Amino acid sequence: MRVLGIGDVIGKPGRDVLRALLPEVVRELAVDVVVANAENSAGGLGTTPETADDLFAVGAHAITGGNHTWKHREYGGYLEREPRALRPYNYPAGAPGRGLGVYTLADGRSFAVVNLIARTFMEAVENPFHAVERALGEIGGRARVVLVDVHGEASSEKRAMGWHLDGRVSAVWGTHTHVPTADEEILPRGTAYLTDVGMTGPYASVIGIDPECSVKKFVTNRPVGYKLAEGNLQLRAVLVDVDDESGRARSIERVTRRLP
Repeated sequence: MRVLGIGDVIGKPGRDVLRALLPEVVRELAVDVVVANAENSAGGLGTTPETADDLFAVGAHAITGGNHTWKHREYGGYLEREPRALRPYNYPAGAPGRGLGVYTLADGRSFAVVNLIARTFMEAVENPFHAVERALGEIGGRARVVLVDVHGEASSEKRAMGWHLDGRVSAVWGTHTHVPTADEEILPRGTAYLTDVGMTGPYASVIGIDPECSVKKFVTNRPVGYKLAEGNLQLRAVLVDVDDESGRARSIERVTRRLP
């Protein structure tokens, strides 16, 4: 099974990139499964039913969230009724939606996706290292291919999660920082790992924001209006090839495509 994990989709620019580039990337790389982080797909903060539908329409099999999951109130109801849309598994009990999904492709092959949120420099939520044990128990034997999106700030916490899950899941990749890392590897027991996929959207920016806004905020130490950047649109993703029988990763590579 060939899996494409797409980094944080940034607003309309990010959705436009996917609409223009994703179908060709799927054909070129013979992708079977597409998982996209939708955390910033609505104006750069959060997700709405409309932006989630956009991502499914262009080919995502599942979408994940993060610390802006609750930005738009109407998204809670969408999470309840759409099993392909996930929010972090380790949010408190009673939160709308679900943190994992088990899905079946048209050819009968199954895969699972687990969405976690880290804690270092983030929110005070349940320890993701404890929560993921419950998630794996919930999956049980329903899928050999298990994919984990860890939405977190600290590279150390995300790397620790990779080692914690090595040999028990097919892939662990990080999202949230919007800055792609170059540490893709297959860990000793067969889990593919990448600390951060990066973002899909405008790279002529400060992590997706218009540079003038970000620079002014740092220079003045005062609040500045939030505006998405527009230039140098890129798709950033990770491609993992997984053995269907064992669930072990055979290869991992970063994928970058630019909109002409």
